[in-house]
Amino acid sequence: MLLSDLKRSRTSNVRKKVLLMGKSGAGKTSMKSIIFANFIARDTRKLGPTNEIEHAFVRFLGNLVLHLWDCGGEQAYVESYFIPGQKDTIFRDLEVLIYVFDVESREQDLDLLYYQKCMEAVKAEKESQQNSTAKVFCLIHKMDLIAEQNRKFKFESLKKQALSKTPDGIDVSFFQTSIWDETLYEAWSSLVHQLIPNIEAVESALHNFAELMEAEEVILFEKATFLVISKWERGGQKDEHRFEKISNIIKHFKLSCTKLADNFSSIEVRNSSFAAFIEQFTSNTYIMVVMGDTGITSTAVLMNIRNAKALFEKIESNVSGNVVNSR
Repeated sequence: MLLSDLKRSRTSNVRKKVLLMGKSGAGKTSMKSIIFANFIARDTRKLGPTNEIEHAFVRFLGNLVLHLWDCGGEQAYVESYFIPGQKDTIFRDLEVLIYVFDVESREQDLDLLYYQKCMEAVKAEKESQQNSTAKVFCLIHKMDLIAEQNRKFKFESLKKQALSKTPDGIDVSFFQTSIWDETLYEAWSSLVHQLIPNIEAVESALHNFAELMEAEEVILFEKATFLVISKWERGGQKDEHRFEKISNIIKHFKLSCTKLADNFSSIEVRNSSFAAFIEQFTSNTYIMVVMGDTGITSTAVLMNIRNAKALFEKIESNVSGNVVNSR
């Protein structure tokens, strides 16, 4: 979203401040570009390092706008973030801090020191703002560079070191990520899920819709990023990462359609075990419905999707009424 677009609609937007931090070369800008700017993994090699702090405003659901602060990781920049006054500006009104570790960094001790300073700044902000609900995510990134049999050990080892540097009272969610697979979508889906103020209403409506449809699974995706907003399943599926894999696959398919000057609107897949439908749903979402009844007609499924649209549009419109803008 362009800054000019944001200014034109500032009065109606609900903004959430998201800090993206970590040493230079950790992959912060690459992951942001893949999720929000429709880059594919191989194209991120063209990206240069971030200078100081780059701001981006990304419209998510309806009036919800993520204010991303991509903080350059060069040593001089990082040290300036903790100067009194500058530190207050950066960490004030924080909703989410995402700290990115390069799993193969040769300066792990320095990286952990910067991480510790970030956690201490978050704690100070929480203590100064009694109603602060700032959340912290730690992404241990570039896991594709580690042999598969060693990834769990490497992840748990770095996680343990990071936790030893985390002050009491700060809860951190850890993810292992790579720009080359679905792990990136898993981490960012979890992140944005926690930023949606009325997510309980979304989840309840999705559950009711799934039960009414007698569906095996129903998944709600954000339209632009194809991140998973909410999901409902009957259980019994073996692949716990399948939703994020779908996000990754469909996002790439959408980009292919764009390159061909075509628009992606829907997909229907059938086999002897299930019938799956992906349809544009509300103005900000796509929905995927998986039916165990392989004989069900497309007309019946699509009619039920259309009938549910008004309710979900109403829930989305309530975002602006339930949140106070952050700077």
